[in-house]
Amino acid sequence: MSHRPSSGLAAVSTALLAMSRHLEVRDVLKTIVASARELLDAEYAALGVPDDHGGFAQFVVDGVSDEQWRAIGPLPRQHGILASMLHKAEPERLADVRKDPRFEGWPAAHPEMSDFIGLPVRDGDEIIGALFLANKRCPKEDGRCGFTADDEALLSILAQHAAIALTNARLYERSRELTIAEERSRLAHELHDAVSQKLFSLRLTAQAAAALVDRDPIRAKGELQQVAALAAEAADELRAAVVELRPAALDEDGLVHTLRTQIQVLDRAHSARVTFESPGVRALPAAQEEAVLRVAQEALHNALRHADAELVRVSLTRDGRGARLTVADDGKGFDPRTVRSAGRHLGLVSMRDRAGGVGGRLTVTSAPGEGTTIEMEVPGG
Repeated sequence: MSHRPSSGLAAVSTALLAMSRHLEVRDVLKTIVASARELLDAEYAALGVPDDHGGFAQFVVDGVSDEQWRAIGPLPRQHGILASMLHKAEPERLADVRKDPRFEGWPAAHPEMSDFIGLPVRDGDEIIGALFLANKRCPKEDGRCGFTADDEALLSILAQHAAIALTNARLYERSRELTIAEERSRLAHELHDAVSQKLFSLRLTAQAAAALVDRDPIRAKGELQQVAALAAEAADELRAAVVELRPAALDEDGLVHTLRTQIQVLDRAHSARVTFESPGVRALPAAQEEAVLRVAQEALHNALRHADAELVRVSLTRDGRGARLTVADDGKGFDPRTVRSAGRHLGLVSMRDRAGGVGGRLTVTSAPGEGTTIEMEVPGG
């Protein structure tokens, strides 16, 4: 036996504790794979979650570098030995996977594997995934090693608890989706009750102004002023409703990926060049990430809509345990004092409020003809 019973159970206990710390499905999958590889002392481990179309919805690996994984290519299909665990729901333990009649080869960049063990991850009668491990690290003086029956027993225990952790993570994500759906429904009602009624009033007032233009220009002017006031109120109420909803992409992809995706879209949609860099940034607490995203969006909107910029540079860098967001453009710039005195804030008040609300601070540097730089510093967790 490659592990003494006491050390094996201790390793299983450590693995279970690691799985229980995560609620996101992807994090749970990664923890299961890493725990299985360490538990059985294997070079490679993978966990596949099947889809309904003969492939894998997710396939997480451990022991393979990101560069090597990219070179391997698309996710595998459910065929050969991989399919056997998903369809027969039985463990597989092979001395050399390459000699099995079901083996169909692998891509050129795939690492060489010999001894192999795999078993299904089951939730009751449903197979929700399959664990695969290869190349057990142990002495091979006689040319033989491989995974043992004791390894299979340990892995079976891990797989049972992996099913519980994975099911709980899925339920958590489903609960979060329902919460988001309920929040969107609530916001829809608010928009209908408030903003849509404002827009209805705005339309009627605009019609009245149009009817009065020729015969009573003074009254028409008053109606148009009312139109402007109603439009401003509607915009304020719309903004207040929308900003309450935390972007789902933040929870799914994280701040850096969400920012990069949005900036790539803006770069394609506008004539100005928009760039993004994010060296060495760690994850931030949820409130800080949302605040950074909102400030970045507001600053980008100003640069692209009002500044006539040709180049906008966005960077998110590590700042101690926190982060620093910088949005700099080469546009026409402005005098911040003039903007404040004229009652136009270009979103600066809301950006400062967002920064202050998470314990950070916002700095705006600008002058006519010299572009604008907005910096936001936020603490970490």
